[in-house]
Amino acid sequence: MLLLALLTIANPAAAQADKDAGPTLVRIARDRIIHLGHREAAKPFSYVIPDPQRIAGDRYAGYSWEICLKVVDALEKRFGQKIEARPVTMQANTRIMMVKVGIADIECGSTSNSVARQKLVAFSNTFYVADVRIMVRKDDGIRSLGDLNRRRVVTTLGTTADRLIKQQAFARNLSIDYLVGRNHAESMALINEGKADAYIGDDAIIAAQRAGSPLRDKLVFLDDTLATEPYGLMLPRDDPQFKRFVDGVLVDLMRSGELARLYDKWFMNPIPPDGINLQMPMSEKLQAAIANPNDKPAN
Repeated sequence: MLLLALLTIANPAAAQADKDAGPTLVRIARDRIIHLGHREAAKPFSYVIPDPQRIAGDRYAGYSWEICLKVVDALEKRFGQKIEARPVTMQANTRIMMVKVGIADIECGSTSNSVARQKLVAFSNTFYVADVRIMVRKDDGIRSLGDLNRRRVVTTLGTTADRLIKQQAFARNLSIDYLVGRNHAESMALINEGKADAYIGDDAIIAAQRAGSPLRDKLVFLDDTLATEPYGLMLPRDDPQFKRFVDGVLVDLMRSGELARLYDKWFMNPIPPDGINLQMPMSEKLQAAIANPNDKPAN
């Protein structure tokens, strides 16, 4: 490849280093493009801010998205050249396969790292730890998980919440009417329209949906937590060199305090386009993951 040929002439040691870089890094250096998977409505992690006038173009935003842009910055520094960050739209139910087959180099979203998923893709070090929670209307008489018997419960397609609530329902002998939203916005719409009694999903995702809902002051989280799940950036499973590079970027962000700054920006301050503020201080679980970086999956 041209890059390796030039490196061999200029710096034989650098050429050898890049021969050992693995296929993803070599291809990114050759093409000067990295494909970043993003979500359309997964606030505050990854979402699109539409351009209503269609002049400047849609904007991509979110905590995970900014972390991925830090990876792009590190790639540019490594290769000494501009790298184009090319967005790739992903849905919850297709995101894993899109990384597996190489449509996206990294998924910059809100994906839980699990043992089952690690059979298909790799995950970076943890950058968020989510609690899977239940949100209901204050005045609906639902006070605990057991009160969901004979109720309508919505989860978002392709998320772990569907499996978790079905496991709990089986264990507790609950009869539940299961509904599925194609994305988080559609799941929230079922709550807003009174077509669902409870919405189950990851805490920050649901909190962001609630903050933008006309019912926000009437919605509450139950005390029950169905699971605790670490988030990682999804990566190609068969490229440990690329994972090592991405993990190194995350460790640098953690040690420098930059990851904490990004967290405060997206979880403790107004975020675009509507200025919602989640007011979610960093959890002790995430603080522990930052103090001891790891890619340990949930069960």
